[in-house]
This record gives sequence, structure tokens and C-alpha cells, in this order.
Amino acid sequence: MSKQRLATVFERCKIEGRSALVSYLTAGDPDPALSTQLMLSLAAQSDILEIGMPFSDPMADGPVIQAASERALEAGTHIKDVFEITRVVREANPDLGIVLMGYANIPYTMGFETFAKRAKDAGADGVLLVDIPPEEGAICDEIFATHDLDRILLLSPTSTDERIRLACSHGTGFIYYVSLTGITGAEMGNVSDIQAKTAHIQSMSDMPVCVGFGVKTAEQAAAVGAFADGVVVGSHFVSQVTSNSGQKAISDALSSSASAMKEAIRGARS
Repeated sequence: MSKQRLATVFERCKIEGRSALVSYLTAGDPDPALSTQLMLSLAAQSDILEIGMPFSDPMADGPVIQAASERALEAGTHIKDVFEITRVVREANPDLGIVLMGYANIPYTMGFETFAKRAKDAGADGVLLVDIPPEEGAICDEIFATHDLDRILLLSPTSTDERIRLACSHGTGFIYYVSLTGITGAEMGNVSDIQAKTAHIQSMSDMPVCVGFGVKTAEQAAAVGAFADGVVVGSHFVSQVTSNSGQKAISDALSSSASAMKEAIRGARS
């Protein structure tokens, strides 16, 4: 049901007249046991949950998510813990979209076939590997498709029409539009420019387009939610792990901030 589940999420949000809230946390941050509970708190307020696979050299990520990867790895987080967290979240949230997000080194080291099978068995719907562009997709596209996993691809402000067509022809699930030429956690760019590029991508594909990088406030989420099919929020949620102390405080902060984001998105098109 994996590929169908993401499509169902976007269809449900469309019927409700709103964008999807796509939330991100790094698995294993600050440790696997607490991370599981935090993921559950965030998942309860989200439409799609991106579960970050911690990696020692997260080149596309800013300092907030880099530090989260470091904390997770220092706590001994292994890919098996990522799959276990995914399994627990899936069991508690049968309708939630789940995407594993990270870097190619992890599935490459495991073997893409083994990785895909375990991701599917754990309950993932898709995989976003930021350093495997569509041109290099032969290494994993067919394997992911065989295991019914969507392959989420990235586009950016500098993406040409040729590259947009390439990503739309190779990707499935949704397009992740990186709203700025930089790393995660940077300041969001001009909303009108983001809207224009998003509309252009939407005109070239039937896939939903989710916008991320730089969305940190409910107001920004509402601004993006007025035109995007999904709003991706990452660094803002990850920062709650260190700006609060103890499971309850962090869980409450994640739940309340995600709820505020979702309500802002809900009202963006009313």
C-alpha cells in the first residue's frame, strides 16, 4: 500500500482544502528510546513524517540537523534503530505518510535490496536520498519500485525545465522543492519567487509539490501552504529537542508547535 498511501494523504488534504504538513525529525536524537516517543508526538500532528537517517557527513543540512545527527550517532543509533522507530510509528499511525530521508551511503553500504526490503517491512512509504540525483537513479529506482517505495526527488530554484522534466519522470510520490540555494535551516527566500517556481513545477507534473527549507514559523507555513501541496518543516522541530528538557517537555513542544503549523496551513486557503 506504500505508494497508494502517500497519494491518499495528498488527496485527503486536497479534499480538506489545505496543504499537507510534512514534518521532519532525526531518528535516534537524542537517543533511540526517547526519539521513538518524540516521533510519535510529532506524527500525531502531521500528515507525512520524514524520518531522518543519521549520517556522519550530512552535507545538505545546516547546523541544527547536523548536530542532531551527531547526537544520534553518539548515542549509538544504528540503521536497525531507524527501522524499529519507523515500525513503531507505523503501527500507531496507519494512515500517516512515512518517508525515510538521508544519504546514499547508508543503503549503499547495506545493499539497496536489503535496505528497501527492511524499509518496506518497517512501514515506510518512500525514500528521499538527497545525494542520488535522477541521472544516477539506476542504482536504486527499480529496486525501490519493486518494493513499492516511492522515490522522492529534489528540485531547487536553479532547476532548469530539462531537470524538472527529468525529476518528474524518475520520481514518484511527490517532488520536494528546496526553496533556497543553501542548506537546511537557512532563512526562507522571497515567498512570491517560491510561489512562481512552485507553480511552474506544478504545471509540468501531476505529482504534488512540497516546499521546504527555511519554514520556521506558523506564518511562514501559512504563506507557503497557500499554494504548495505540502509544507515541509524540519529544523524548527529538531531544535525543540535541545531547547526543552525531558521527554514530556520536548513532546509537548513538538505537539503544540506542529499543531500551530497545521492550523496555520489549514487557514491559509480559507
